[in-house]
Amino acid sequence: MRPIRSTLWIILAVLSLTWVIANLPFPETLTVITLRNLLVQYSGVLSIGAMSVAMILAMRLPVLENWLNGLDKSYRLHKWLGIAALITAIAHWVAVNGPKWAMSLGLMDAPNRQRPTGAMPELGTIETFLRSLRDPAEGLGEKAFYLAALLIAIALIRRVPYRLFAKTHTLIAVAYLVLVFHSIVLIDFDAWTQPVGLITALLMAGGVMAAVFTLTRQIGRRRKVPGTITGLRQFPSMKVTEAEVTVAPRWPGHDAGQFAFVTFDRKEGAHPFTIASAWDANTCAITFISKALGDYTDRLPQALAVGGEVTVEGPYGRFTFDDDKARQIWIGAGIGITPFIARLKHLATAPDGKKIDLIHCVPEIAPQPQALLEADATAAGAALHLMRDTEDGLLTGARLREMMPDWSNASIWFCGPAAFGTALRRDLVAHGLRPTDFHQELFNMR
Repeated sequence: MRPIRSTLWIILAVLSLTWVIANLPFPETLTVITLRNLLVQYSGVLSIGAMSVAMILAMRLPVLENWLNGLDKSYRLHKWLGIAALITAIAHWVAVNGPKWAMSLGLMDAPNRQRPTGAMPELGTIETFLRSLRDPAEGLGEKAFYLAALLIAIALIRRVPYRLFAKTHTLIAVAYLVLVFHSIVLIDFDAWTQPVGLITALLMAGGVMAAVFTLTRQIGRRRKVPGTITGLRQFPSMKVTEAEVTVAPRWPGHDAGQFAFVTFDRKEGAHPFTIASAWDANTCAITFISKALGDYTDRLPQALAVGGEVTVEGPYGRFTFDDDKARQIWIGAGIGITPFIARLKHLATAPDGKKIDLIHCVPEIAPQPQALLEADATAAGAALHLMRDTEDGLLTGARLREMMPDWSNASIWFCGPAAFGTALRRDLVAHGLRPTDFHQELFNMR
């Protein structure tokens, strides 16, 4: 989480600092209108800058995934940048319209707009052209703001079905392109010769490329392969479905713990699923496990059939168990067990000599999946600890430290509900665990 938080604040701080440098010295007399104009420019730079980086992150570039330690982290930063862009855009909208509202309510007198005396300064060709576009830039920008605000709200409201979110979210690219036009025309012209202008221009150039890729459906296209469902297994009491998909030979392979975007139904679109199998180039088979947790996954067991065609895009993620620790403690909560199943299957054929304890926290587990998990753990040489909520109680940091006396020498790998992982991390770090030794999959694409 630290790279996400620090990267977010660094982006905002760099934009803020360069904007301040470009506007020094500030006017000696700060009137309401002067402050309003400064806020309009500052909030505009922050908003388009944050939105541009969010657009770039949506391209799923490997270099950014590596920098942020996984696409799940990249998407979390994308989300927070979207929120930052929305907040600063609202501030921008209020700053633009505030004086008009105040004057209409009689709270403020209309400013005395005196014509400057003397000869008017000559404007360059580019500045003159941009000034001629102010009216359409303002009108279109306001409409794009309303559209972007609505689409970001849809993305953040979890009650909105994923299908609707996925289909409408691409429209942000349209709103973004309009806002780029709005920004180019209305950002103070002198700023373009300053570092803030250069940085903003570079970010917008990257954002425009991302918007074009989004609208032409190029994102992830080279990482997509066709596949066929070759096996299905269901565990009704746990609302779990296991699907085996045989993919085309050009699938590059994957590491245990990675995930893919899988399209079982073109109308529904792609959904992220953790891969629950080790890679075998001889069979080209990949296993995905899903649990009925919402609108789409509730319907999945009835929608899937052997022989069905699918599209798999990936692999993505850096939850791959790579570290220098000889001791690892794995915690899989609920459906978060899937990356550990893949790793167990990999270790069964390619052991790495590490001492591993796997804690599986689950409300209940049926006999068949329990037997399968126990067999996988035995084959991999890992110690399995089942913790059923009603029978064994809940796992806490204190209980983990009691269960594993050598916990401080281990790296912790957690996949499950984000709040659960955060609570464990805080407890263990407070008792001496290095933050970098706690690895958490933030498997949430909204």
